[in-house]
Amino acid sequence: MKFEIPKEILSISQKIKEAGFEAYLVGGCVRDLILGKKPKDWDFATNAKPEDIVLLFTKTFYENEYGTVGIVNEGVSDETLKIVEITPFRTESEYSDSRRPDKVSFGATLEEDLKRRDFTINAIALDADKGHLYDPHKGQEDIKDRIIKTVGDPRVRFGEDGLRILRAIRFNAELGFMINEETSQAIKARASLLQNISKERIRDEFIKIIMSDRPMESIILSQELGILKIIIPDLESTIGIEQNQAHSFDVWLHLLKSLNHAVKKKMSLDLRLAALFHDISKPETRRWSPEKKDWTFYGHDVVGAKRAVKILKDLRFSNDLIEKVEKLVRWHMFFSDTEQITLSAVRRLIVNVGKENIWDLMNVRICDRIGTGRPKESPYRLRKYRSMIDEVLTDPISVGMLKVDGGKVIRVTKLSPGPKIGYILHALLEEVLEDPSLNTEEYLETKALKLAELPENELKILGEKAKEKKELETEKKITEIRDKHWVK
Repeated sequence: MKFEIPKEILSISQKIKEAGFEAYLVGGCVRDLILGKKPKDWDFATNAKPEDIVLLFTKTFYENEYGTVGIVNEGVSDETLKIVEITPFRTESEYSDSRRPDKVSFGATLEEDLKRRDFTINAIALDADKGHLYDPHKGQEDIKDRIIKTVGDPRVRFGEDGLRILRAIRFNAELGFMINEETSQAIKARASLLQNISKERIRDEFIKIIMSDRPMESIILSQELGILKIIIPDLESTIGIEQNQAHSFDVWLHLLKSLNHAVKKKMSLDLRLAALFHDISKPETRRWSPEKKDWTFYGHDVVGAKRAVKILKDLRFSNDLIEKVEKLVRWHMFFSDTEQITLSAVRRLIVNVGKENIWDLMNVRICDRIGTGRPKESPYRLRKYRSMIDEVLTDPISVGMLKVDGGKVIRVTKLSPGPKIGYILHALLEEVLEDPSLNTEEYLETKALKLAELPENELKILGEKAKEKKELETEKKITEIRDKHWVK
């Protein structure tokens, strides 16, 4: 097989070999090359010791117990090439805590190094210069058959590091490969090992699953294999929770289908998490209504926001992300009947969720809608609501856009509060509408002093003329907004 290897990678390989050592690309980059994908990162394995590697390259860093040396490639634009990791061949002792080896020993052979790896698809080495593959565990066959299988006994592999259980799900999500039967059974038997793994490591794998192209299928698989109840038990509690007549699915499938729409639209991590957790508290808030003869879920948005915070804090997500998801879950039930809603109500929603989050909230609402089984992403009502948001954010043209306010005009002109101040502000606004570059404190203060010298009746004419112009400009802008959203 021929592979396209960047010159920076070939240069590293050649430099190690010229020093008398072996050098092989290993792990995910080899798997990706075989699949015809661009590797996300590049990793070498070698029989050189860390101290040998450091002497061969200009800029390196070495600060871990596994012997991995980072080679820094300066001046490259490709992010995947900026840091290349080189790790000595190694063997590992017992994993008494099912998290990390008790002891790491260097000086192993390539065969011994590949034997300690997690899955056969990751246990292939490539000589970058010669293009030769070393595949003692038949990983190429498993890549061809799209199978995830451990190197050796899966119970032993998972016993060494329980995170490998979640990594199997992650590779299922990222690659679309099936987990073979023996490995699946071992996951079921050893899923509890995940309780020994740090929340940060679990979070990092969970993020990769959520950001893949098929997290819905992989979350379902994690539930079937007994993993979900360990990492996010609240999500598993939504299974079988019947909803009201507006929904085609139970809460579990509704959340997954909402997430799936966020994935299809290439939404960011925070929106995918909000879509997945927006109805997380429906099980605990569900009540039967004899009057409606249907289920109700009053307050599930408020309770759910707190529940989402708890889940994300437990998984050690950042405070900024947690705060964002909390707002999106808390306000996802905003009232959107545009026959009754007012612009002031829309303004209140924007205050609650923040200008920076309002369009993300709309996207979560769309995910929620698609998750119910409704085919239309943006019906007229939501388009109309978007138009109203646009109107509020644009803020109909007013004296509020000026760099000076009434108080400032009073202080500058020494006039008493009264109608004359309003006339001056509107006259200033007219000038700014004509030339926005005039909207500076210095110019407006100078102009206000000149306007203050005019008789009140003359100033009133100027002010009223400016108000008329403002109303025309506002009407024009609102028409443009509504045309953009195809609403009236």
